[in-house]
Amino acid sequence: MELTYSLEEVAFRQEARIWLEANVPNGPLPPIGPEQREYLLAWQRKQYEAGWAGISWPVEYGGRGLPPIEQAIWYEECARADAPEAACLFVGLNHGGPTLITKGNEEQKAFHLPKILRGEVIWCQGFSEPGAGSDLANIKTRGEIEGDYLVVNGQKIWTSFAQIADYQELVVRTEPGSERHRGLTWLICDMKTPGITVRPIESLDGQYHNCEVFYDNVRIPLSNVVGDMGDGWRVAMSTLSFERGSAFMQAQLELSQRVERLIDLAGCERDVLGRPLIKDSAVANELAALRGEVNAMRAMTLMAVSRGRREVMPGPEGTMLALYYAELIQKVLRTAMELLGTRTLFREGQWADWSDDYLKHFARTIGGGTAEIRRNIISQRVLGLPR
Repeated sequence: MELTYSLEEVAFRQEARIWLEANVPNGPLPPIGPEQREYLLAWQRKQYEAGWAGISWPVEYGGRGLPPIEQAIWYEECARADAPEAACLFVGLNHGGPTLITKGNEEQKAFHLPKILRGEVIWCQGFSEPGAGSDLANIKTRGEIEGDYLVVNGQKIWTSFAQIADYQELVVRTEPGSERHRGLTWLICDMKTPGITVRPIESLDGQYHNCEVFYDNVRIPLSNVVGDMGDGWRVAMSTLSFERGSAFMQAQLELSQRVERLIDLAGCERDVLGRPLIKDSAVANELAALRGEVNAMRAMTLMAVSRGRREVMPGPEGTMLALYYAELIQKVLRTAMELLGTRTLFREGQWADWSDDYLKHFARTIGGGTAEIRRNIISQRVLGLPR
């Protein structure tokens, strides 16, 4: 793994830093809903118009076609500049779009990829069901061919941002009598199609990140099938490879900034005896350990970037990074809540986001595959252990 930066990469970082310092939006990210949608689409359009969208996406679809290291540098500079998180743009940019790049046909790529990069659309993911969360192979939502359409009936759940999405990456069972991995199909669903009902679900942090989605005779053109009919498991594994691999690179690199914020707060805030919190050796040791763990995660992220120079799609090793990040951010936020106490309830200024993120990230070891599922993937596909 190459840990030094070339002169071109150093220049890229400096250019990115200058642009971000001048253009990052002021004010907090709005709550989930139409305001957040417009806020983030506008930010995405601004990046696109300035040439900063899709750093590693192919040039023919609106990206810059640069190596993964430049993408990582961009994410690091976004974290440094406190740029908005992807939020409702996440699915389209980080695994819907990349799945189309690797598995979609030319017509699908030409239509959808520029729209994603230009900040014109929001995507959501229709994978999990009430009886098929981490067990994706247990999907029951079905699609039946009628002429040039698939008629879809069933239900999805935990669908992030479905209430404001334009398109959905949807996996349904299209072969009657098929079981487990066989007979699934991955398709693009227009969320404005008649027969779709969306019901938001309130989360612990009071937000509506997730939704239930119901399909009642929803007619989706066969031209929206990605890959082949019945080959949805293979395409879905591509999607999940991005979700469990490179998709959270920005969040992983941002975590180091969060730990530094916590260290700064511990140096300013005082305990009951009037001493800075960080003067307590136990507190200092715990914060030092967190800094070390975040640096270890950054090294793992750069290793994944190095691998990305050779591989178009992330391998199963990305699951190690996804699991480590999920458990580490929970640990960081738990430490913050214990250390800062009731201060975190103010939810403004330097205290903004701590308690809300603490509640939101309970789901980090569940969404995208539970911690147990990820450990199974690591044991079987990375270490070669028996099932």
